Amino acid sequence: MKPAIRLMLIGCAAVAAIGFGAAQAQNAMTFFVTSAGPGKGADLGGLEGADRQCQTLAQAAGAGGKTWHAYLSTQGANAVNAKDRIGKGPWTNAKGVVVAKDVADLHGASNNLSKQTSLSEKGEVINGRGDTPNRHDALTGTQADGTAFAGADDRTCGNWTKSGAGAAMLGHIDRQGLRDDDPSKSWNASHPSRGPDGGCSQPDLKSTGGDGLFYCFATN
Repeated sequence: MKPAIRLMLIGCAAVAAIGFGAAQAQNAMTFFVTSAGPGKGADLGGLEGADRQCQTLAQAAGAGGKTWHAYLSTQGANAVNAKDRIGKGPWTNAKGVVVAKDVADLHGASNNLSKQTSLSEKGEVINGRGDTPNRHDALTGTQADGTAFAGADDRTCGNWTKSGAGAAMLGHIDRQGLRDDDPSKSWNASHPSRGPDGGCSQPDLKSTGGDGLFYCFATN
């Protein structure tokens, strides 16, 4: 075999091995940030619609064999805690990096969530503070410990059915705030949504640095 052909075959094999490794990492993925929302602001079609979006994106990325749930809380008489919807962990991103070992670790100071690890299902970094456009706001509707809000103040845009008046609690995917001691560095409870349409529309979410994105976790 000629040296040039041998080198070409070795190169092709190396590329194939890299591609196979990337595919394996995505198949093992158990956590991602949605690369896109359904497009109607915080109206996700309720928890069912949000879970469906997670499942659809995971399927397209080659990880549809798992059951995926959105990290979202709801409010009211039958309130649901986001932390109770996501399984037990551990959770890895599309690159095979562990972002949290379990539910307690996820909601603790030692979790591995950051701009570099909170990747989309495609393995892409989400634009954060300082990028154009900034997309670092994630819909969560939850308190910092992963539990639902009590009281009458809307923090879930009508349990993820409104795209006008209302508000949703947002987290910062890149964990960046205006100051080092700013509570808005929280990945799941930075600030409520707001905007000219009332707080829940797509333009509202974009006005504060978001795009209707949210976190998805594999429960099995």
